[in-house]
Amino acid sequence: MAQSASALDTFPKYLLRNAEHFGSRPAMRHKDYGIWQSWTWQQQLEEIRAFALGLLNLGFEHGDKVAVVGANRPRLYWTFTAVQSLGGIPVPFYADAVAEEMSYVLDHAGVRFAVVQDQEQVDKLLSFAERMPALTDIIYDEKRGLEGYRSEALHDFADTGAGTDPDRQGCLGSLSMGENGPNRQR
Repeated sequence: MAQSASALDTFPKYLLRNAEHFGSRPAMRHKDYGIWQSWTWQQQLEEIRAFALGLLNLGFEHGDKVAVVGANRPRLYWTFTAVQSLGGIPVPFYADAVAEEMSYVLDHAGVRFAVVQDQEQVDKLLSFAERMPALTDIIYDEKRGLEGYRSEALHDFADTGAGTDPDRQGCLGSLSMGENGPNRQR
């Protein structure tokens, strides 16, 4: 059955449609250390679904705001879709933003989670953590330089979706989001 353009009003809905129609075709490519990495539409769906489940395991709730800070990278793009699929609101921020300005905007937005690229972004958030009382968890993509950090609030992106309870996958159903948040088809 063909979906009308008006029914495809969110990134999660487009992802589902494209994974169904173009599952084994490349969806995204990214060059890392001079080597091109590729993800099919189906792989991208699986990555996003796992990350969304990881956010739920961290206590994510409908309406939560999530800062997304860093350069253009697949996992940061996937964060937008995962957050939207759960009825959350992504709050994007430039990687070169000054820490003090970032803390003001993120506090004003009531950001509870932050998904960041690397140590530089983690350090910015930690340096002004007292100004962002709603921020409870920081998830980073690149762990280089973070090995010595000890905080229950820090999470590796790669581990966030790992080990999620397969029985909870039904809670996301189709990952589609309607006007009032996720449609959790069981």
